[in-house]
Amino acid sequence: MNKQLCVLASLSFTFNFIVSAQSLSGVFAKKYPIGAAVNSFMLKDSSIDSLFRLHFSSLTPDNEMKPEVTEPQEGTFHWKGADAIVAFAQKNHLKVRGHCLVWHQQTPEWFFLDKGKKASKKVLLQHMKEHIFAEVGRYKGKVYAWDVVNEAVSDNGKSIYRTESPWYQIAGKNYIAQAFRYAHQADPKAVLFYNDYNVFMPEKRMRVYFMLKELLKEGVPMQGIGIQGHWSLYRPTEKELRETLRLFASLGLKIQITEMDVSLYHWEKNERTMRTGEQIVWNDSIAKVQADRYAMFFHMFNEFPKVISGVTFWGVADNRTWLDHYPVEGRKNYPLLFDTLYREKPAFHAVIESQR
Repeated sequence: MNKQLCVLASLSFTFNFIVSAQSLSGVFAKKYPIGAAVNSFMLKDSSIDSLFRLHFSSLTPDNEMKPEVTEPQEGTFHWKGADAIVAFAQKNHLKVRGHCLVWHQQTPEWFFLDKGKKASKKVLLQHMKEHIFAEVGRYKGKVYAWDVVNEAVSDNGKSIYRTESPWYQIAGKNYIAQAFRYAHQADPKAVLFYNDYNVFMPEKRMRVYFMLKELLKEGVPMQGIGIQGHWSLYRPTEKELRETLRLFASLGLKIQITEMDVSLYHWEKNERTMRTGEQIVWNDSIAKVQADRYAMFFHMFNEFPKVISGVTFWGVADNRTWLDHYPVEGRKNYPLLFDTLYREKPAFHAVIESQR
């Protein structure tokens, strides 16, 4: 019995439904890693374990490699969750994408302080260096790629950069290049990515492009861009996505879709309460629309076979998705390939068929 059939046999004892013999990881085996974001608690779920072994070849910790978790106080490291995820990956022969080293959110305040006062640029960069060396060094050879800097570019306004970020306010734009240099020093073989959302929007796309172009001109050791695929039934359009992939491919960078899910709702960034009647009820019609969107996205990826080097879904199944809590708390969403009972959705089959 081959490996896939062995996994299917084990699934029959875990799931209360019949799964198909189609495997995402099998379909994409000759193309690129296909992954999902997880946390260490999810991996204790036998259904998640079985689903991963059948369908995925890569994983990303959703929160347990972020600075607020790994180093909540200076020099005090918490590796339990990240270690468990890496151990699961090694046991099941999965690749690991590290996420993320430098971000304006989920970073403890101590990074930006020196003896209770605002840190100087020199002190801040030293904090960054020590943290990156500790984390990247710990997983050297086990994590093949890192989202080094996350969301450093402005959504709007005159500046390329997110000027409200404490990283920028203290160190200026230089912190971005330094983060990549430190990560490269800590693990010269790791593939290093800049990661951001909404880069299909023309204005932000060009901001990211000019920043990356400048970093490459300076010789910064950056090999790729992570495009957060937090998309919806409405955007990006085929034209927007093609133009985005073409633009970043022109830089000679690898592209990975790092946080893919397809929301049923229009994108709204600002938190707000749910309006009466706003909750969408999942039905076959909506499932078909979502499947068509997934098919379009993956057909588009097929147009860039030498550039796309990985796709990671931001979650595994609809029972656990960050979109149930953001931007509207308690508004149920259904953005992934598997439903709340881990069953394959039409979107799953659309992705499979897109590779035929």
